[in-house]
Amino acid sequence: MYNASKSFIQSLSEALCDELGDTGVTVTSLMPGPTDTNFFRRGNMLDTVVGRMPKDDPGEVAQQGYAALMRGDRKVVAESLTTKVMGLANRVLPDSMKAIASRVISLSVKGN
Repeated sequence: MYNASKSFIQSLSEALCDELGDTGVTVTSLMPGPTDTNFFRRGNMLDTVVGRMPKDDPGEVAQQGYAALMRGDRKVVAESLTTKVMGLANRVLPDSMKAIASRVISLSVKGN
């Protein structure tokens, strides 16, 4: 569901950009990587690979999103090293491999 939701938001943002193109309204899709928020605790994901990996600073992610919005960018990927690597992989991997990778990093690592 998570990947489908992200895809929907990205598609919705692109559609809004197109539909509002001549109105002066700016739509920017912020695509952060794992960010140090309550998301992983609330999602009961603290014992997963992604839950245990280093996370981006939420203030820096927000600053990058705001700066992109002010520039009129359609989308921005938060720019930590981890997120850059994940973004590069997502550009070349087929969707089937992205789904597998997402499932694997979301698996529990209990007992390790």
